[in-house]
Amino acid sequence: MLWWIIFAVFFKLSLAVYCYNRFYPHGHALLIIHPWTGPFRYLLEWSFQYIRTHLHKDWEERPFNRLTRNWIERSSKKRNNYISFGSEMNPNEPGTILFTNSTFPILESEAQPFPGKIIGDGYCKNPYLARSLFNITGMSYGAMGKTAVEALAKGSTLAGIWMNTGEGGYAPVHDYASDVVFQIGTAKYGVRDDDGNFSIEKFRALAAKTNIKMFEIKLSQGAKPGSGGILPSVKVTKEVSEIRGIPEGVASISPNRHAEISDVESLMAFTKLLRDEGQKPVGIKMVLGGDNFLDHYFGRLRSKLDHAPDFITIDGTEAGTGAAPQSLADYVGLPLAQSLLILSNKLEEHKLRDRIKIVASGKLVMPDSVAWALCMGADFVVTGRGFSLSLGCIQAMKCASGKCPKGITTNDPKYTKALDPTLKSVRVSEYALNVIHEVETMAHSCGLKDPGEFERKHARIVTGFGKSKSLAEEFKPVVHQK
Repeated sequence: MLWWIIFAVFFKLSLAVYCYNRFYPHGHALLIIHPWTGPFRYLLEWSFQYIRTHLHKDWEERPFNRLTRNWIERSSKKRNNYISFGSEMNPNEPGTILFTNSTFPILESEAQPFPGKIIGDGYCKNPYLARSLFNITGMSYGAMGKTAVEALAKGSTLAGIWMNTGEGGYAPVHDYASDVVFQIGTAKYGVRDDDGNFSIEKFRALAAKTNIKMFEIKLSQGAKPGSGGILPSVKVTKEVSEIRGIPEGVASISPNRHAEISDVESLMAFTKLLRDEGQKPVGIKMVLGGDNFLDHYFGRLRSKLDHAPDFITIDGTEAGTGAAPQSLADYVGLPLAQSLLILSNKLEEHKLRDRIKIVASGKLVMPDSVAWALCMGADFVVTGRGFSLSLGCIQAMKCASGKCPKGITTNDPKYTKALDPTLKSVRVSEYALNVIHEVETMAHSCGLKDPGEFERKHARIVTGFGKSKSLAEEFKPVVHQK
């Protein structure tokens, strides 16, 4: 009797699926032609996004392969990262960066940590001594969930690194971070009036916060140069709307540039205004499309050093995002390997290297890529996706949906309740400290007392099987400023 009941239920469900797919005007040709088997295609497509990370070889898959993700996971959980039998990387692959170890490496007793660098010294009342070479890049509240931002803020304090707010404004959980870089996006979230214009009063109020150490003017972002920030309507909760000063449940689309900044002169004026009013270092974040802009910009700054940014965050087109048009993410802007080289060389050429610090951003999540950026001229490195992975991100590519399966890029309680900010803050800290430790270890192996001494002569680029060149030979050398 039971089997007849099961059969009857199965038959009726099958008939219902057939009739719905075959006769209902849903517009799916596949379901009309294959009313019984067609649904499996959509089921497999949906489930693949969650299991795709397990179907590739360790060194395959993008944006980050399993070797990278496993290293970050082990580091964040304070497990050892030793490997056995040998590296899985191919050292003969053209473009591979290899570091030049010294015959006489630095002893542990002689080794020193990164000494830090002062940003804005001599140009503002409150310059910032940035003690960490590796920090958290801008990830907006709203694009990231409340518990994730809280974990990042607490973790940054534990590790002694700075945290960038992203363009989404200053949220109460940012109070947990001891060193904050407040990012001013094109929509002026957090420093805008009721009409959406820049509010100097709100800016002054933020500048009075002791944990805000610097301000960053976001001109463009690597994953979407020429486009403003995009926060889907499903993510604009009541709290997000109050922090940003926008309607609840309405997609938050930032303008593609600042209304106040239309040329080099207005950029210089806005930079000086923020520094004069805030009395703290001010920098810009940008994506390069070539070197013509830098020649014009730096040429004007040479005679007006008080109008210069105290730092430039250079973002590559390979950088991450919560939501962006694919055409911009894939095909617009220069990758970091090109833009970092152009920026550092142009600063040297225009004799501005002492004045402006460089912050490198764009897929720099591992110690080797951080050390490479330092060799190429960066003073500091920031990452977002590296810290997202330390929170437990599984690279499901659901950031814009509001349904992140790990509760990181969502404010839906159904998902965020599983993310413990106290536990995850420790993992954020451990990841940062492990990256810094291994960069220091690489520097010591190269005969350097600290990572601040990295130069292009300390690394080589593979040009073919059995061939490599020093970065100092392949590219113009840059001497770091202390």
